[in-house]
Amino acid sequence: MCRNSSGVTVELRVQPRARRTSLEMSGIVLKGGVTVPPEEGKANAAVVALLAESWRLPKSAFAIVKGGAARNKTVSVAGDPVMVAARIEEWMKTHG
Repeated sequence: MCRNSSGVTVELRVQPRARRTSLEMSGIVLKGGVTVPPEEGKANAAVVALLAESWRLPKSAFAIVKGGAARNKTVSVAGDPVMVAARIEEWMKTHG
């Protein structure tokens, strides 16, 4: 996770067509699984929904800035960097 003036960026590895939707820490790597296929942005939308629900932030705060068509993605989360980072770190403590 990297803080910047407009929020934070997070890197994660995504598995489309997973058996179940999940978000977990595997060592220091954030991994997400979504059940939808990687067609027409469906998997990216599912990743945004998963992150928003897991971190209790609005979907509108998320944008995939790198890796839109790849499994390795960089996601920007807009908002107060301190608050957003604290929310994500809190989640990581309970799921890491």
